[in-house]
Amino acid sequence: PSKPGGLNKMAERAMQCRLVAVLVACCLVSHISAFSPTLMTGIRPAVKASSLHAQTRPIALRTGARGLRATATDVINWDEVLAKPWGSVDTDFMYYSECKAGETWKYGEMRPYGNLEISPRAAVLNYGQGVFEGMKAQRTEDGKIVVFRPDKNARRVYYGCERLCMPPVPEDVFLKAIRETVMANAKWVPPCGKGSLYLRPLIVGSGPMLGLAPAPSYTFMIYVSPVGSYFKGNQLAPISLKIEEVFSRAAPGGSGGCKAVGNYAGSLLPQTVAKKQGFDNVLYVDAAEKKYLEEVGTSNIFLVKGNAIYTPPCKGGGDPQDTILEGVTRDSVIQVAKDLGYEMKEERVPAKMLWDADEAFTVGTAVVVSSIGKVTTTSGDSKEWTFEGGGGPVTKKIYETLTGIQVGKVEDKHNWVMYVEE
Repeated sequence: PSKPGGLNKMAERAMQCRLVAVLVACCLVSHISAFSPTLMTGIRPAVKASSLHAQTRPIALRTGARGLRATATDVINWDEVLAKPWGSVDTDFMYYSECKAGETWKYGEMRPYGNLEISPRAAVLNYGQGVFEGMKAQRTEDGKIVVFRPDKNARRVYYGCERLCMPPVPEDVFLKAIRETVMANAKWVPPCGKGSLYLRPLIVGSGPMLGLAPAPSYTFMIYVSPVGSYFKGNQLAPISLKIEEVFSRAAPGGSGGCKAVGNYAGSLLPQTVAKKQGFDNVLYVDAAEKKYLEEVGTSNIFLVKGNAIYTPPCKGGGDPQDTILEGVTRDSVIQVAKDLGYEMKEERVPAKMLWDADEAFTVGTAVVVSSIGKVTTTSGDSKEWTFEGGGGPVTKKIYETLTGIQVGKVEDKHNWVMYVEE
């Protein structure tokens, strides 16, 4: 070179070019990995995160989401997955959002499913400040993914948050979060007739508050798990219930009409005792007189007598006098029963009416419609129903109609179904 240092400058430029090429290649590899079919079909293992707070960049999962439907069920052994304990299967992604007290919720982000970091002083840990929901995503016969009446869950979340002094989640934010969470985990939605993808939205007081007061900040998250039948056996296999006459689920003026997290811890002892005694669950009666039916630990109850169907009343909207939950499946069964020509009676139902009923069944998101085969009092008196195939004729008809609407086999005249991939 004619000028000193020319080689050094040329070498420096060459090194810069090589570094740029390496960076471009890394970006391309990262982009391909993030949106490749192997991620969508589940060949790659699920990403785990020990601390979700360390990941702040939203995962752009919208790209290619429509392709999820075609490849969602071709790499998973569903018999093996759905044989696992109910709700125990971890999936790939979860929705996450935060909101400070006095502020409004905005749409959050998708994150790899994993553990959370939370203060020991979090209001939800110390005082149970939190609500949750239960929902399901299912596949129709032609493979489309649907969610059943998510607007009802959004409404229940809203007034549940108000009841527990948390910022209410707007319906549009809730529905978008549900849609995106299902799309991100679409490969985990079982084939039609195999099962469903259970959705668990949670809104909790995650901010630190040792004194008894609302938390300074809140977390809204949604995680999912593929599930089969909640009880052992097929969906209409009859269950055995213990009429709980000692413990009460709720009382007027409490939070029994909301899906508050604290409502359920108190039910664990009577439920555990009942299961040790051979029952599937407990059937609660009213706290004051101990003689009117309220609900099962996980669902609402219905009795059939002739052409009439009875269920305990519920004002809804988080009314402080409600002691049973305004169930989405409950509301749907009431409408389905009316559509099928049954006389629907929402009124106080004496426990003794069980002994005169032609059929009895429970309904809920997890159990769908479950036939009751036997009820037993603490004194040992019992009533049994025996039907070929498990459920009685009315129970079967309501179950088939409701599930038919959910998966597109029966006309959805009330516009209850939300198609996720529209």
